[in-house]
Amino acid sequence: MKLNHFKSVLLLVLSIAPVEVFAQSGLPAIVVDTADGGGQTWSLNLQALVLMTTLTLLPAMLLLMTSFTRITIVLGILRTAMGTAQTPSNQVLIGLALFLTLFIMRPVFLEIHETAVKPFMAETIDAETAIQIAAEPFRNFMMQQTRDNDLQLFLNISNSPAPQDINDVSYFVLLPAFVTSELKTAFQIGFLLFIPFLIIDLVVASVLMSMGMMMLSPLIISLPFKLMLFVLVDGWNLVLGTLAGSFFIS
Repeated sequence: MKLNHFKSVLLLVLSIAPVEVFAQSGLPAIVVDTADGGGQTWSLNLQALVLMTTLTLLPAMLLLMTSFTRITIVLGILRTAMGTAQTPSNQVLIGLALFLTLFIMRPVFLEIHETAVKPFMAETIDAETAIQIAAEPFRNFMMQQTRDNDLQLFLNISNSPAPQDINDVSYFVLLPAFVTSELKTAFQIGFLLFIPFLIIDLVVASVLMSMGMMMLSPLIISLPFKLMLFVLVDGWNLVLGTLAGSFFIS
C-alpha cells in the first residue's frame, strides 16, 4: 500500500516537468557490474544525474506552472497597498496562496489522477506514457491562461515555427510565456486593488496638511481607515473570489 502511494506521488510530481526531459529511453538508471571475487559495484550514469538535477527544479516548476504566481503577487501588492508592513506575515500569505492554488488546480490534479496515475498503478501503461498523459492537463491549463502575444514573443526568440496545434507548443516556450502572462495579470489586478487605498492616503494627507500637522505621518492616520474599509466591504472574500474566478473564467 505504501509503495503504491509512493508511486502515485512520484508520478504526479514528475508530470510537472517538461516531457522532453524524460522522453529519452534506452539507458538504465543504475548500472550494476560484477566485480572480482563475486561482489557487485554500483554506479550512476548520466541519465540518473539528469534526473536528480531535474528533481531539484521541480518545486520551482510546480510553483510556476500553477496559479501560485498570480496569487502570491496579488496578495503581496494588497499588503503593500494597505500599509500593514509584515501583517499578514509571509508565512500566512504563502500558506493562503498554496491552499488556494490547490483549490484552483483541483480539476487538473483530478484529471491527472484519473488518466495517468490510476492506469499506471494498475500497470496498464508504462511510466513514460503516464508522464506524457499527465503533462497534457498542465499544458491545457497554461495555454488557457497564456496571452497570444506572450506566446508569440518566445516563439520568435527561440526561432520556433508557428505551432499548428496546442500539442506542438514546447514546454520550454510555453512555460516562460505562461509566467509572463501571469505577471501581467497579477499587476493588473494589483493596480485595481491599489486605487481605493491610494485615495484614502491622498485624502488623509490633504487633511493633515490643511490642518498644519505636517510632522505627523499620514500613514499612521490612514491605516485604521484602510483597515475599516477593507473589513466593511468584506475584502478577503472579494480578493480571493476574484483571484479564483480569474482562472475559471478564462
